[in-house]
Amino acid sequence: MTRIVVVGNGMAGARLVSEIRARDRHVGLTVFGAEHGQPYNRVLLSNVVAGTMPPDQVRLLDPAWYADHSVTAVPGVEVVAVDRESQFVITATGRREPYDVLVLATGSEAVVPPIPGAERAVTFRTMDDCHAILRAAGSARRAVVVGGGLLGIEAARGLAGRGLPVTLLHLAGHLMDRQLDAEAGLVLGQTLGGLGVDIRTGVVIEEITDGGVRLTGDETVEADLVVLACGIRPVTALARDAGLEVARGIVVDDEMRTDDPSIFAIGECAEHRGRVYGLVAPAWEQAAVVADLVTGTDKTARYRGSRLVTRLKAKSVELAAMGETHLTEDDAEVVRFSHRATGTYRKLVIRDGRLVGVILLGETSTVGNLTQLFDRGGPLPGDRAGLLFPGLSGGTVAESPVRMPDAARVCQCNNVTKGQIRACWESGARDVAAVAAATRATTGCGGCHDAVEGIVDWLCEQEGVSA
Repeated sequence: MTRIVVVGNGMAGARLVSEIRARDRHVGLTVFGAEHGQPYNRVLLSNVVAGTMPPDQVRLLDPAWYADHSVTAVPGVEVVAVDRESQFVITATGRREPYDVLVLATGSEAVVPPIPGAERAVTFRTMDDCHAILRAAGSARRAVVVGGGLLGIEAARGLAGRGLPVTLLHLAGHLMDRQLDAEAGLVLGQTLGGLGVDIRTGVVIEEITDGGVRLTGDETVEADLVVLACGIRPVTALARDAGLEVARGIVVDDEMRTDDPSIFAIGECAEHRGRVYGLVAPAWEQAAVVADLVTGTDKTARYRGSRLVTRLKAKSVELAAMGETHLTEDDAEVVRFSHRATGTYRKLVIRDGRLVGVILLGETSTVGNLTQLFDRGGPLPGDRAGLLFPGLSGGTVAESPVRMPDAARVCQCNNVTKGQIRACWESGARDVAAVAAATRATTGCGGCHDAVEGIVDWLCEQEGVSA
């Protein structure tokens, strides 16, 4: 019997284990997780900070699942070495676990910048971090979040939602500078300001003190809770120490295989074609490929890379961005609409008649249709404005379920189309929970929940049945 060992029981590792068991009930399967407890959906941790979702609701797999599916799960035990010659992994407790196939899903870790006093702050990356933030927030009078990327914004919005005054500090000139252009960053900042988050961009931090954060110019932003959300880096030490090829991440080919044919790597620790992905959808796509290969279900399975849609998970803030969003009229055809008073910004970037970049801020109902055009790279209709405002013209892109093609991807994280949701409905799934159980739609970032619910409700209305 083939012995498969998975190192890492986060979103990538847990998904891989479930994908393998969906294909093969008998292969030997052991998974080690450095964190205590069961795997959880890291994407939804901002909801835990905000208090809109209890920790147990973000759990991915419960203990009974492992027993029911003959999976040996070893939580809270770190793997510290790989003996490639004898094909064993070695844990911090001295356990030696043999493998025929090893999959590294070690994920990433929070970046802590070299700021004096950084040890006084809390990072925002894990469930333990969430618990630490919540404990501190209970008695804090003011909070500072350092970092204006996805995680920083989500942490700041979550704390503000608890009624805590929050200041968000960001080194760059505008928020989410990797995904957004300057105007979108400005509109986003104004939206967050209206939700209780004070935005400070273009600032340099000199020190974190007991009284707050000291900036260049000797200004201090007062706070008794400082949260660091300064990015992530792949966890690669285990692979590097084992002699595997490591660049920014663990280097893999289209099979997600390292330079050791017995060892694969997936998720945020893996580097594929020079790229490391920090989002969940690519990790889950990679997990499906590896599951096909190691079980022999599809020996031709290959990972070709992912076209990403970045979604912000912050209450009362809708944002989606994809592709080459920073291009200007000098480089491409750009269609944009900005209305700062309503927190609305929409931008399409078109090159050679193809959609290569999108920003939607403030209202994102068209994201499914635009994502389909972005993914397929097909020709666009001549009415560009109709792409941004399909309800105001005779545009060919539809917002409503009745006109949405079955091939339209509704859930980006799990690659679920409208046609798959329809098929589930026809098989008896009459609500979002049933569709989620069958397809996993809504179980990633949760951003597609309203769209899935709308499709289910529409199908019920068409057939005159109760949802």
